[in-house]
Amino acid sequence: MTALLEVNDLKVAYGKIEAVKGISFEVNEGEIVCLVGTNGAGKTTTLRTLSGLLKPAGGTITFDGKPLAQVPAHKIVSLGLAHSPEGRHIFPRLTIAENLQLGAFLRTDKDGIEKDVERAYEMFPILGERRKQAAGTLSGGEQQMLAMGRALMSRPKLLMLDEPSMGLSPLMMQKIMATIAELKATGTTILLVEQNAQAALSLADQAHVMEIGKIVLSGSGQELLHNEDVRKAYLGED
Repeated sequence: MTALLEVNDLKVAYGKIEAVKGISFEVNEGEIVCLVGTNGAGKTTTLRTLSGLLKPAGGTITFDGKPLAQVPAHKIVSLGLAHSPEGRHIFPRLTIAENLQLGAFLRTDKDGIEKDVERAYEMFPILGERRKQAAGTLSGGEQQMLAMGRALMSRPKLLMLDEPSMGLSPLMMQKIMATIAELKATGTTILLVEQNAQAALSLADQAHVMEIGKIVLSGSGQELLHNEDVRKAYLGED
């Protein structure tokens, strides 16, 4: 099977500080692949590099058979790779509906865009109920739903989610994780960065543990969920 995304020996630096130190992994079509690790491990830097917001210092990124290293961020979106960033980054003064429309800024199929907006409202009914409301008035969990809905508006082949449960109540976190499982069931390929290792590994087909810029452990989600070292370091178990 040819991987949808291939990352090979990726290095990323901030000045002289190497934040990602030569990592390699693949994401196959239809899978959820998860990156877990503590703050500063290089997970968000990896996603920002894949989406073109940062330039790699070395290594290769291949998406759907095409090299990405020199492709600008807006063109990466048009190739089918969407990024729902850490901290959500919605437009607070715009309405929910306007935020969703911005997710489709590269598309010209008006009917298809309207159908996808309605799909977002079906997936997240609270957004449909409040579609004319300013996005900044939403709760953190509702803003996360909006950020995910906006990323899906580009009809991505691969959806990257960065810390989707950060700062959410346990109930809202469960809703977001259930939505991720639903997206996978409908065929969406997902690269997930998530500090809640138990929730992430429970969903993941494949997972990689990152520490200070390196992948130190890889396996299926279930293998890592039951790995003694992972349980001690990331699941808070003795």
